[in-house]
Amino acid sequence: MTPTSDNTKWTPGFSRVLILLGLSIFINYIDRSNLSIAAPLLKDELGISASQLGILLSAFFWTYSCCQLLSGWLVDRFDVKWVFAAGFFLWSSATAVTGIVHSLALLLVVRVVLGLGESVAYPSYSKIMTLHCPEGRRGFANSVIAAGLALGPSFGMLLGGSLVALYGWRPFFLGLGLICLLWLIPWVRWMPASNVASPADRKAGPSVREILRQRSAWGTCFCLFGVNYYLYFMVTWLPFYLVRERHYSMGEMAKIGGGVFLLSAISAGICGWLADRWVRSGGTPTLVRKTFVVSGVALVGIFLAASAVASGNLSLLLLMLAGLSFGLSTSNFWVITQRLAGPEAAGRWTGVQNFFGNLAGVVVPAVTGFLLDRTGHFLLPILIVSVFLWLGALSWIFVVGPIEPVQWRERNTSLEPQASTSPA
Repeated sequence: MTPTSDNTKWTPGFSRVLILLGLSIFINYIDRSNLSIAAPLLKDELGISASQLGILLSAFFWTYSCCQLLSGWLVDRFDVKWVFAAGFFLWSSATAVTGIVHSLALLLVVRVVLGLGESVAYPSYSKIMTLHCPEGRRGFANSVIAAGLALGPSFGMLLGGSLVALYGWRPFFLGLGLICLLWLIPWVRWMPASNVASPADRKAGPSVREILRQRSAWGTCFCLFGVNYYLYFMVTWLPFYLVRERHYSMGEMAKIGGGVFLLSAISAGICGWLADRWVRSGGTPTLVRKTFVVSGVALVGIFLAASAVASGNLSLLLLMLAGLSFGLSTSNFWVITQRLAGPEAAGRWTGVQNFFGNLAGVVVPAVTGFLLDRTGHFLLPILIVSVFLWLGALSWIFVVGPIEPVQWRERNTSLEPQASTSPA
């Protein structure tokens, strides 16, 4: 599998690698969201408050966010195949271990390790896309990732919620972590090694400082924060919200939550394909990608806020429409970053963007738990989610510039000054 510049075809062998990438993010989001599925049971078993539960749910993001810069550097500097394999092994192992720990402190440690392992995912995806998938196909390729992202929580809530209700949450964690390790077998076999240049010949990509000089980089960071504020609220608190505030059973929660994310997955696949067709028929990347992302993010905020004040079946319908709208944005979100950064900086830019964007994962679980303890209801936390979504949409419009590749200053490590060995 070698890089290609053809705008209509991806590299040979990329199809099966893309399937593995979609499956990996599917596993990734089951692993990061499964604690929220067990939250009502876990809260009672450990005897913790809503604020403590919020801290536990946010612990994953402490290392997930902080390690993004390191992960971005690693995938730009070393073979992405092995960097990703190491991260996958670490996060699946942490999931399995979660099922055998019995204290709040140890659960915090395991969630921190989970965040460390999962931090390699999106920098790796962006690096692989820029190397092996042309612009005219990236909408669909990224929609596979987006569909996996949505199907992970959907599967976790639909089937995982049912399994937790029947057998308890510990067997679910242990079995899931051990079974998912099997993914590494086809990955090692099918994913070819990247051509990593020797230190003498390797072009040095732009530094983090150079990336942060780009206005569009700050725009994508703000946008991701808003999108993730919604996503991580749904991943961490939706099951608790449906069970404790809307008074659904665990089985009903599983069906509703699974339905929201399933609609996101279907929408992402369709919108990614439509966006690519529009680009190939002559639409500019700026118009096409921004149209899908801005409209999707704005609509999610509208439908979510409306669902919080509605009741009964209308509330559920609006919640489902929010999930459907989410697919409009996720199918094209990372295409923008990949086009702006190019292969020289895809890993680092994604790392920077994910570092800022995933700070939402640190904030939203804890803030929601704090507000829930004091108000007893989810109305204010949900309205805050909608506000961040609308701010993200404005950032796409006014801060992110034209979606064209940045012309990075070329450097080569072999030309950098070397220490003199001559006598003084």
